[in-house]
Amino acid sequence: MTKENKIRLVSLGGLGEIGKNMMAVEIDGDLAIVDAGVMFPEEDMPGVDLVIPDITYLLENASRVKGIFLTHGHEDHIGGVPYVLRQLNVPVYGTKLTLGLLRVKLIEHGLERSAELREITAGQRIQLGNFDVEFIHINHSIAGAVALAFHTSLGIIVHCTDFKFDLTPYDGKVADFYKFAELGKQGVLCLLSDSTNAERPGYTESEKKVGERFQQIFSRAKGRILVATFASNVHRIQQIIEAAERENRFVGVTGRNMIKIVEVASELGYLDIPPGILVDLDRIDSLPPEKVVILTTGSQGEPMAALSRMAMAEHNRVAITAGDTVIISASPIPGNEKSVGRIINQLFKEGANVIYEPHLGIHTSGHAHQEELKLLLNLCKPQYFIPIHGEHRMLLKHAELAEATGIPKDNILISELGLQVEFSSKGVQIRDRVPSGQVFVDGLGVGDVGNIVLRDRRQLSTDGILIVVVTMNRHLKDIAAGPDIISRGFVYVRESEELMEEARAKAKEALQLCLGQNSTDWGTLKSAIRDSLNSYLWEKTKRRPMILPIIMEI
Repeated sequence: MTKENKIRLVSLGGLGEIGKNMMAVEIDGDLAIVDAGVMFPEEDMPGVDLVIPDITYLLENASRVKGIFLTHGHEDHIGGVPYVLRQLNVPVYGTKLTLGLLRVKLIEHGLERSAELREITAGQRIQLGNFDVEFIHINHSIAGAVALAFHTSLGIIVHCTDFKFDLTPYDGKVADFYKFAELGKQGVLCLLSDSTNAERPGYTESEKKVGERFQQIFSRAKGRILVATFASNVHRIQQIIEAAERENRFVGVTGRNMIKIVEVASELGYLDIPPGILVDLDRIDSLPPEKVVILTTGSQGEPMAALSRMAMAEHNRVAITAGDTVIISASPIPGNEKSVGRIINQLFKEGANVIYEPHLGIHTSGHAHQEELKLLLNLCKPQYFIPIHGEHRMLLKHAELAEATGIPKDNILISELGLQVEFSSKGVQIRDRVPSGQVFVDGLGVGDVGNIVLRDRRQLSTDGILIVVVTMNRHLKDIAAGPDIISRGFVYVRESEELMEEARAKAKEALQLCLGQNSTDWGTLKSAIRDSLNSYLWEKTKRRPMILPIIMEI
């Protein structure tokens, strides 16, 4: 870096997409990471478990990376931390609950002993290298969420992650409006703000209203009550437990994430569970149905989640029965609508009364609507504004809101993954793009699955595979045996014997033509088989299976 003070902001995830949020902040040569999340795979990513940001830029500048600042404990903000810490040994800062949830992940990855976790609290201000960072309390659908204020010689950079302004939060801790206004008076150079609900008018409903609705439903339900919600929403879990206690019901917990988060949140004091109210699922069947509440994962219709397994009668301890009341206390994440609808239909078929409609007040978002977004803009009064966390249309809508509050259009920056937004005494400039994108996690493999592998998987999933096995005598330049054809996911061989016989003949014909031209290179022979069968099978079936020639030599 030159002697001139410079600030660079580089989004490595969370721009133009939902998930895998990560921002690199550079102040006078030092680098810090804000969040390191994951994104769950889309339908065109068969076999992929998780998608994480590409951190090539951070690795290339590893000596300058001072630490990771976590804003809250949701998967799309902390899920990628273990993958970063495998390659960057830097301290991680977060609130008590955020680090508690992260610690569970680090144990799973075998990193709990090597990771340096540093707990912070809202209102605290710390120095780290060239970073002067202040943590600001905000409301979200998880406790322990904070916004960040980077104090610099050029002005303050405010990074307001996922948030909403809940005026009656369950825990009574309203967002720190005063601090945002104070920063606005001091001079905010740039505000970065969550755009997830930028298309929704008005204000977000208070979490407390959801608790009141639970109480109404619990007081009327005759049989068992099952509630599916996000495991990380500890305030909602607390309200479910309180409603169960008022109705003299016991609570059973199922779902791997739900069990873990209930344990962690209880240990850290975020959940207050009355003695004796939690019961093991093995005891559930021995209790009267009107005395039971079951807290479960699966609000997004995930096939392996507890609610899905109950609906399909595949859960080893709980089966849906007529008279059950099932509350799905979540709205489908974009792309999950079909999965959720399928589970709801199945629950109805099993005789359950399913409560899922948004207008019934059983769920509220953790993300600010338009009026809250405008309020933050007016409190901070930033010179520049960068909308973050959302698909492109959401970023554009947020930009319109910013312009409506008086920010000049030229000072509103719609950035993209990898672009460097640089602030200096000369103003703002967009610098060259740094490496960015998606890294696929498949099982234990990280980054070994790329677009070519995904293309092959998509082809296998749509048209299947045809394996052609032939034994060659290289010395005699002759076919010793075969070709034999094995089909998987293309056609059932016994019902398509004529097609397979003709395919064998085409493969043999292609081999003999090559041999007649003295072409005995294995690569040439395989290409000839592949080209011949591709044309033939497309002509006969209008399908293009993956063709895998295997040549054995004797």
